[in-house]
Amino acid sequence: MKSTHRRNATATGALLAAALLTVGVQAGSASAQPGGSANAAAPKGQPVRNPGALPAQLTPSQRADLIAKAQATTAATAKELGLGAQEKLVVRDVVKDQDGTTHTRYERTYEGLPVLGGDLVVNRTAADRTQSVSKASNAQLQGVSTAAPADAPAAASAKALDAAKAAGSKADKADAAPRKIIWMAKGVPTLAYETVIGGLQDDGTPNQLHVITDAKTGAKLHQWQGIETGVGNTHYSGQVTLGTSKSGSNFVLTDAGRGGHKTYNLNHGTSGTGSLFSQTTDTWGNGANSNAATAGADAAYGAGVTWDFYKNVFGRAGIRGDGVAAYSRVHYGNAYVNAFWDDSCFCMTYGDGTNNNDPLTSLDVAGHEMSHGVTAATAGLEYSAESGGLNEATSDIMGTSVEFYANNPSDPGDYLIGEKIDINGDGTPLRYMDKPSKDGGSADAWYSGVGNLDVHYSSGPANHWFYLASEGSGAKTINGVNYDSPTSDGLPVTGIGRDKAQLIWYKALTTKFNSTTDYAGAREGTIAAATDLYGAGSAEVNAVTDAWAAVNVGARSGGGTPTPGNVFESTTRVAIPDSPGPAVTSSVNVTGITGNAPSTLKVGVKITHTYIGDLQIDLVAPNGTSFRLQNSSSDSTANLDKTYTVNASAVPANGTWKLKVQDKAAADTGTITDFKLTF
Repeated sequence: MKSTHRRNATATGALLAAALLTVGVQAGSASAQPGGSANAAAPKGQPVRNPGALPAQLTPSQRADLIAKAQATTAATAKELGLGAQEKLVVRDVVKDQDGTTHTRYERTYEGLPVLGGDLVVNRTAADRTQSVSKASNAQLQGVSTAAPADAPAAASAKALDAAKAAGSKADKADAAPRKIIWMAKGVPTLAYETVIGGLQDDGTPNQLHVITDAKTGAKLHQWQGIETGVGNTHYSGQVTLGTSKSGSNFVLTDAGRGGHKTYNLNHGTSGTGSLFSQTTDTWGNGANSNAATAGADAAYGAGVTWDFYKNVFGRAGIRGDGVAAYSRVHYGNAYVNAFWDDSCFCMTYGDGTNNNDPLTSLDVAGHEMSHGVTAATAGLEYSAESGGLNEATSDIMGTSVEFYANNPSDPGDYLIGEKIDINGDGTPLRYMDKPSKDGGSADAWYSGVGNLDVHYSSGPANHWFYLASEGSGAKTINGVNYDSPTSDGLPVTGIGRDKAQLIWYKALTTKFNSTTDYAGAREGTIAAATDLYGAGSAEVNAVTDAWAAVNVGARSGGGTPTPGNVFESTTRVAIPDSPGPAVTSSVNVTGITGNAPSTLKVGVKITHTYIGDLQIDLVAPNGTSFRLQNSSSDSTANLDKTYTVNASAVPANGTWKLKVQDKAAADTGTITDFKLTF
């Protein structure tokens, strides 16, 4: 087929039986008018209430100009925010709305050291007046000594290697010398070291374990994995249009029309880029996995559709918004059953699946993996605990949205992840968005320990939120797939449509979320994004709020309450002595409940206290099992009135339950005023 300008519209051949996804990628550029593409995210007949809150479509040079302008005024911004003399701001990204509002994302340094967990977003009006500020940490960054013991770097490396080995890595040294930082993501700012351990994980996935250690004590403070993995369906069917280029007498899988995306063949290697797909004809693959170019064509197609989705729906020019494409590598390793995004190489990598028979190069995998890159370029959600679950959920949400966007008749959009790969060997999907627990590991709703799950399972509540916000609760059939989505509070949810839900999530991701956002923060951010787009009190805001309540994050918009169940309560006032005083308890006696406690046991706690961050709070079951509800922190808020959800399904229900509270810091006192369990 002859080349058209710099981009070739390439059919993979009519003889492809069941190997490639079909649907011609829309090659035309998005509307030149800022409002053109993003407004398409609203269903016909339902215009958005505030088009000005939609993301503006910026060219790479326009974005670069905004970043340069913001960087030139960082000193003034730091002063306006009341930052200390040792603190400086570094611009990471700028997002602009159609009404001129800008959302500038900053990193922080302290005495020249990077501050992890110190990122923040400043939202300014078109008149350049600061509207609001969203911080990853509200702690004050002051009085931190940057002097560390001479042996601290060696101790940090040793601790990091121990953590990596415990996680299955065989690495015997760190990738580089530990980096001195200020750790601010979890409470009080602390001088620390960040050490990165490479090598391979136990399943063959590259390792990039970040370990944070206290510079003075050597204690491990935190760790997270820098390689973000995910598997999806390997459904191939029909003919696909690709963007290719000419190189001498050969054609190559380089999509010049989409930022220069390249697709490489690793040929079962695990490092480098291998070789760029190149051949004398412009027809790629033959539909069989034995032909290496088949997987290459799938990866190139998936990258192209994902690029078009972000550009045509959100006005985003590439993963970083700078018009530059990532690259893809296929045929990684031997029988590697996964795919992963690595931000350090800005690339996607796909294994060939069990027995090298099912390359993981499907459309929703491409959307999932590239969306990890979008998250890294925007909110930077840390890949552990609740923020890690939100990171994974973002990729599932956007991967699903890419699949629906493609409108592929051979692979209709659905709310199932990995439904074609048969990774379980019984035809079931990898994950279910309508009821995540159907996979045997994911959580349907939030509870206090959800952040302890693997990030692919702690993503469940956000995936469930997206389904409920899009489609609503109850039984229904969509594109031939049957769903029956429950709610944790027993009340129904009415959906607002997938287009609105995905737009709200994207706006929250790019303008509200930060590196430490948890489920409570995600609720707050999406409600704020929906309010910007549709107005306070709108049906969309109410639906977003109700969908969060339905996964046990916050209350309903209209004050609706479910049947209370069996309630056991103590209103006996118990004084909490100041630190270093002992722990105190309030007790309730539970009777008449058959079997074990529920997986969604509600624990209501009311405490009057002048500084709730001083408090460490536990729920103690009749058999002595303890559930941590709250660690002590730097939260200076007064008084606590909160309902926690605890998975207590492993302990008997009947007997004496105790709320155990201890003040861990001096100068403040308080009283337990109410302790309530709802079964």
